[in-house]
Amino acid sequence: MASSMMSSPAVTTINRASPAQANMVAPFTGLKSMAGFPVTRKANNDITSIANNGGRVQCMQVWPPLGKKKFETLSYLPPLTETQLAKEVEYLLRKGWIPCLEFELEHGFVYRENNRSPGYYDGRYWTMWKLPMFGCTDSAQVLKELQEAKKAYPSAFIRIIGFDNVRQVQCISFIAHRPPGY
Repeated sequence: MASSMMSSPAVTTINRASPAQANMVAPFTGLKSMAGFPVTRKANNDITSIANNGGRVQCMQVWPPLGKKKFETLSYLPPLTETQLAKEVEYLLRKGWIPCLEFELEHGFVYRENNRSPGYYDGRYWTMWKLPMFGCTDSAQVLKELQEAKKAYPSAFIRIIGFDNVRQVQCISFIAHRPPGY
């Protein structure tokens, strides 16, 4: 009889959870049993059968480490043509980044020579070819500078980078010229 005397708004107030309780996550109850899952076991222990693409691919070859260094973005592609370079430069100009050329005479990749501590690598910093091209609006200007750098240092690695002058960071970097033999 006492329950029938309570009004319905009072009942809803009692049953409603507080905001702190509404955000609580259920406690961890342990790992579920695997008995409910179907058992599928391969009798074949051959590692070549692990990676496949519907039976078409058995194994994938990884990047060969000898004679094929990765340098920068797009280094896994064949050398870019003048047209492709112009499109990349147009992209960085459209993004509002400042183009700049850098070159390296000895190594075009990071290496360890002077220190063996973690995180330290030589070859991260290249020599800047002239100043960054502030105010550049055309990819032809950048490609002209690239040709001048190639003429001055034919056996150098040359890369084009794009700086964001608002965030003060380098946003893009790719190899524009590799010396013969690379």
